[in-house]
Amino acid sequence: MVWHLLSIIFISKNHFSSPKKMKPDFKTYVDQACRAAEEFVSIYYETMDKRRRVLPRLYLDKATLIWNGNVVTGLDALTNFFETLPSSEFQVNMLDCQPVHGKIGIFQEQATPSQTTVLVVTSGIVKFDGNKQHYFNQNFLLTAQSTPHNTVWKIASDCFRFQDWATS
Repeated sequence: MVWHLLSIIFISKNHFSSPKKMKPDFKTYVDQACRAAEEFVSIYYETMDKRRRVLPRLYLDKATLIWNGNVVTGLDALTNFFETLPSSEFQVNMLDCQPVHGKIGIFQEQATPSQTTVLVVTSGIVKFDGNKQHYFNQNFLLTAQSTPHNTVWKIASDCFRFQDWATS
């Protein structure tokens, strides 16, 4: 699988099967989702740490980010939000993913109707400039937008939360 970042948009060449081809089994979807998730996580956190101004290009136009309980929706709001964050250093310690299979409730139909969708879950450690180090957990709902030659992955939903232990 050849992956590259074109204009800071996450793209894969023929990563998921075309609807014209025979449908792969679920294990194939899982394997493809894992490869997509690994590449996405590498691109996302490198972009967050080093090129944050272009990070909104990884999101759908109407994407929603929930950052420690605060909702941010749409590209303009995402751009403004990311500009307010201090510089960061992310270290991802755990990555899990799965394809979102079939119609799972109303959410998938609203967020990513009839599109290949992958749930990506990460956790690790982040240090924002001027602040102490925090454990974090982040969940992404990625959706594939296919063309005849490649697949463009975009974030439909993103939920970030610090996971620091409460002190007594």
